[in-house]
Amino acid sequence: MQRLVLKELPRYECLVEASKQFPDLKPAACEAFMQLIRAGEEVMRVMNAHFAAHNITHGRFLMMMLLLEKTGDCPRPTTPAELADLASVSRATITGLLDTLERDGFVRRQPDPADRRQMSVHLTPKGQEFMHGILPDHFRLITRLMSNLSDREQQTLSGLLTKVSMQAAGLGSGSGNLSAETDSSSSAQA
Repeated sequence: MQRLVLKELPRYECLVEASKQFPDLKPAACEAFMQLIRAGEEVMRVMNAHFAAHNITHGRFLMMMLLLEKTGDCPRPTTPAELADLASVSRATITGLLDTLERDGFVRRQPDPADRRQMSVHLTPKGQEFMHGILPDHFRLITRLMSNLSDREQQTLSGLLTKVSMQAAGLGSGSGNLSAETDSSSSAQA
């Protein structure tokens, strides 16, 4: 599914003018939000092309990345429920992803030795080989995408995006009436 993205964002001055008609429109917040959405769409466009060139989807890559054996003290999920929780998707979605990954020989599911009622998921040698083949190119692409920011700017951006994510998670977990939540937070800030 292709998403619509504005070719050119409204100028700040236009947002200021619009705020005269819509007092809840904060020009700086609106401009930052539109830039965030545009950047996310552009990054996903590049990443989806990257995954397509390697004949994989973003979801399948993410599952294999989560299952990849890591060195050190990095926890690794092993059950479909843990994978669903980490990926913030339903267990049915994980089952579909694992079905196709298993069909293609990238993962295997087997009864968990500690609790035979549960399934344990592991990358196969083919899956490990695939990931070790794609990851150098993947990490180079990420480095190129972020290369016009200094290390300090990258850390600042990461911190700022974490704050936005936490705010969005808080708004999304409420009663479902987001406009009422924003109304009360706006009046609390005034």
